[in-house]
Amino acid sequence: MAEGFFNAAPPPGWRARSAGTEPAARVRPEAIAVMGEVGIDISPQRPKGLAEAAGPDVALVVGLCAEEACPVIPGARSLHWALPGPRPGDLDEHRRTRDALRGRIAGLRAELESEAQSGV
Repeated sequence: MAEGFFNAAPPPGWRARSAGTEPAARVRPEAIAVMGEVGIDISPQRPKGLAEAAGPDVALVVGLCAEEACPVIPGARSLHWALPGPRPGDLDEHRRTRDALRGRIAGLRAELESEAQSGV
């Protein structure tokens, strides 16, 4: 969901790649459904492991995990957004997570755009 929100309107020069420490076989249908409710199609996305998403171009890591499990990528700025993972089958929990992500990503997008404009 985070990748879908960010990439729907990324700041210039930015692109999100989502990854997990234990990626599932497919994106949860509940996540696809609740993102569709806000006009974002994440059905083409697929879960990826950290090794696949990490690379020399990674400038920012946003962890949505338990503090002790969040990845660290040397040279990349890190943020930690502790959000509970919604339970499979629970659309309301998926909506709450979606809405929390939407707000945080809007703030992050504004911060990155402001930094770009100020030359930070």
